[in-house]
Amino acid sequence: MPELPEVETVRRGLETLIVDQTIRSVDVHLDRIVRTPTVPEFCARLPGQTIRGVGRRGKYLLIALDTDVLVSHLRMEGRYGFYSSGDPMEAHTHIVFQFVGHTELRYRDVRQFGTMDLLAHTEYHLLPGLRDLGVEPLEDDFDGRYLLAAFRSRRAPVKAVLLDQTVVAGLGNIYVDEALFRAGVHPERRAHTLSAGNASAIASAVREVISQAIEQGGSSVKSYVNGFGDPGGYQFALQVYGKKGQACANCGNPIIKGRVAGRGTHVCIHCQQPPRHATISRKSSIALSHR
Repeated sequence: MPELPEVETVRRGLETLIVDQTIRSVDVHLDRIVRTPTVPEFCARLPGQTIRGVGRRGKYLLIALDTDVLVSHLRMEGRYGFYSSGDPMEAHTHIVFQFVGHTELRYRDVRQFGTMDLLAHTEYHLLPGLRDLGVEPLEDDFDGRYLLAAFRSRRAPVKAVLLDQTVVAGLGNIYVDEALFRAGVHPERRAHTLSAGNASAIASAVREVISQAIEQGGSSVKSYVNGFGDPGGYQFALQVYGKKGQACANCGNPIIKGRVAGRGTHVCIHCQQPPRHATISRKSSIALSHR
């Protein structure tokens, strides 16, 4: 699933491509992508509206129009592309926004998990999921003190807390693994056991990883491309994610993969000291070495 850096990269690309474009018509080929309103109303309300801006909140794209906001979540493999009206239509193209001037914004989604909601300017922020988001990791409110307060009452693994979108908006599996590695914190540490120093280190690492990933256009680990069809470059800078069995860049010991909070999780147990209850531990390392 695209995370904050990928969605922000898509946002920046769309901002250069579609702002000031006026919608002439809309074709919906897969109704379930549109959650709100009904598909006929969706197709009736958009024509004649001009795109005024493209924003982002967490992993949501916010396309501002004259009277409405199109809230789009890419989920697993949703992507946007800007085309001339005569360009061949690619498979899995589910929604086409046709602009005045014979250009189009097309939405493709192989997995078909993406969603769109069209809501008035006064209502979009009340959309379930969007309205419950926590702080953005690059905002001033996100720091060690904020995380320490969030961790204090949580007995869940720290990775699960960081993946909770009501705590921090936009983080996902890739960047939580990377940030915890840089902070030297094992993902199975119970959140409430973390010190102020741990919380500060995690906050700094999250900000650093997210900022660098945005600069590199996100991570194309699987199928992600931006609005121009270009892949990201941060996958080449990842230190633990996807590195199972490879040598840790810090200590040379192998990276181990296990599961935390139901997600595949990459750890160096020498740089990230495992707690006693950890399932990703030295036993995992020994088992890996005997394979």
